[in-house]
Amino acid sequence: MTDALFYQVAVQSPLRRLFDYLPPANARSTLAPGVRVTVPFGKREVTGIIVSNTLSSGYPLDKLKPITTVLDDAPLIPPILFDVLLWAARYYQHPIGDVLASALPTVLRKGGDLPQQSFWRLSTHGKGLPNDALSRAPKQQALLQLLQQHDSLSRESLAAADISTPTLRSLLKKELIESFTTTASHPAFNINGELALLAEPPLSLSNDQQAALQQVEFHAYNSYLMDGETGSGKTEVYLQAITTVLRHYRQALVLIPEINLSPQTLARFQARFNCPIVLIHSGLSERQRLDAWWAAASGSAGIIIGTRSAAFVPMKSPGIIIVDEEHDSSFKQQEGFRYSARDVAVMRASRENIPLLLGSATPSLESLYNCEQGRYRHLIIKGRHGGAVQPEWQLVDIRHSQLNTGFSQIVIEAISTQLAQGNQILVFLNRRGFAPTLMCHDCGWVANCKHCDAHLTVHTQRPGLHCHHCESRQALPPTCPDCSSMQLNYLGQGTERSEATLQALFPTATVHRVDRDSTGSKHAMEELMQEVSKNEPCILVGTQMLAKGHHFPGVALVVVLDADTSLFSTDFRALEKMGQLITQVAGRAGRGAKPGKVMIQSHHCEHPVFELLSQHSYAKFAQHILRERQFSAMPPFANAALIRAEFHQGGEALGLLQKARIYLESQMPSSPTMRYLGPFPAALEKRGGRYRYQLTLIGTERRTLHTLLERLCRWLEQEKSARKVRWSIDVDPQDTI
Repeated sequence: MTDALFYQVAVQSPLRRLFDYLPPANARSTLAPGVRVTVPFGKREVTGIIVSNTLSSGYPLDKLKPITTVLDDAPLIPPILFDVLLWAARYYQHPIGDVLASALPTVLRKGGDLPQQSFWRLSTHGKGLPNDALSRAPKQQALLQLLQQHDSLSRESLAAADISTPTLRSLLKKELIESFTTTASHPAFNINGELALLAEPPLSLSNDQQAALQQVEFHAYNSYLMDGETGSGKTEVYLQAITTVLRHYRQALVLIPEINLSPQTLARFQARFNCPIVLIHSGLSERQRLDAWWAAASGSAGIIIGTRSAAFVPMKSPGIIIVDEEHDSSFKQQEGFRYSARDVAVMRASRENIPLLLGSATPSLESLYNCEQGRYRHLIIKGRHGGAVQPEWQLVDIRHSQLNTGFSQIVIEAISTQLAQGNQILVFLNRRGFAPTLMCHDCGWVANCKHCDAHLTVHTQRPGLHCHHCESRQALPPTCPDCSSMQLNYLGQGTERSEATLQALFPTATVHRVDRDSTGSKHAMEELMQEVSKNEPCILVGTQMLAKGHHFPGVALVVVLDADTSLFSTDFRALEKMGQLITQVAGRAGRGAKPGKVMIQSHHCEHPVFELLSQHSYAKFAQHILRERQFSAMPPFANAALIRAEFHQGGEALGLLQKARIYLESQMPSSPTMRYLGPFPAALEKRGGRYRYQLTLIGTERRTLHTLLERLCRWLEQEKSARKVRWSIDVDPQDTI
């Protein structure tokens, strides 16, 4: 044990530990947690983040190396957010270096600078000139006098004063001025003076909306579940809550589930507020993300709108966090650092002592359970805003029916009627591509992915066979590879085939396809939404992208083509997700002045799930599923973790998890309070050339489960067979497939 001052530094690596370093040469003061440094790491110099300092180290002094460079004068991550990140690393059992790096834009992660701003000032020679030294050159004289009145001015300020670039060059050539750069310093957003906070008056609230808003305490932490059916006006409550926060000169963070919702969300907020608003999502360039991040951290942005990763964006003066569509599984990261942005938001709001609003028409079972336990306040908004009524539901039994490429005759007639009335129709099918299977009629050959246990999907827009799991692609074969037959059949349907069918059935109608393939280009989704907002008759056909928060006032009919896909899934969350998705899709109908209708095609119309949902009773549906979960002691009545292992050879991955189970049972034998399921092959056993296995832990006590997971992590890092197998721990898993 060595006694001196040491720094514990987090470095991006797969190791769940900190690394000890000596202070940098000529260190004048103690470095604070959150400061970036460069350190020697093996044969490389890498960027790390100070986590703590200590007066002792477990390593001899001569074995430790000093910090090479200190990159920041002050921590980039505020102390409270820093503590939240440390909590997230522990809770999600992930390497601390990766977790801290996830809170920084890529530029800063690589050791780059904060956004820089250019300034101009008088040189030593220029400071000695009298006020009228350049009177023969009026423009140069004006610049001289400006800089005599200010220590320095930014290029933007000079441009506002009508100082041109040639004038700057003239004084620079005479060595009277000089330029320098420094970290951009933006003033905090201001609502005083001529700048009014609101660009438009707020809408009048219903009694339920008003009651919900009045229950929010803005100067203390509470988690509020705002449970309002689709079209009930939850967004207006968000906007008015944010208004209160901004009037106290504090910032609002709004989390949304999808990038595609960003343009319409931004437009809605910009129409209401006269304050800087920034977007943060993965579609931004590195420079754009850095600028938005710094605008939030410096306090110049009053509102920050972002997807999952924005949960870790620093704010100078946090005032409220809002998670819209809180039930959406997109808030859970599925690779690497497997955090839930919703749950991180709960912890962050608690630490910041600010309110958290969780909004949804189909709340997650976890959030409803937390309301039952008194952890969240349940705010219920009934009815649709503006007098719109819930759509009529019709279950369409397609047993014994002859379908036209997935469409029943009754649905085709309903679409025709709505088009004749000048309405819009939304057709939902959560399967992209043209057909999910290509099969030879003569010999039964099926086009399978070489890397996954899955069929290849036929695509016709970009012709070929695509795997939707590993993204591999290959050309469509002209004949069967096995028997050379030309009788290749497309089985099943995807959005491309539905689009083609609708265009054939209704040749004069406009058909828009909305899926990941059709909206992949920049601004494609935004342009499509603008086209649909004209309320001209058309048919929208697409995947779950259509179900998430979009407002289509012209849609009078919603058709769900295949509602049965999740009824018999092995995923215990499948029914919950199906109920949420169908309810959200149905909620796109009848949001305007026109009455809406929902038609659900199914082979199992008598299923209790459909009966409950068709009664406009998501609450009863959720209670039905909750009771099933309670009976089987599954989340949210228990706590789960999923240990995944994958390798090019299945035996290696399975063997590691078998050893892991033996180790876990040696630490805590299986019992009603701690159950072990598996290891079993994943539902999709082979993916991307790797064989995948899973071991599930279900415990009634969260603390006991996490203690066990910490021990397991240490064991796995020491286990030789784990070094060649890719393994991960998923706490509170949302996807078990």
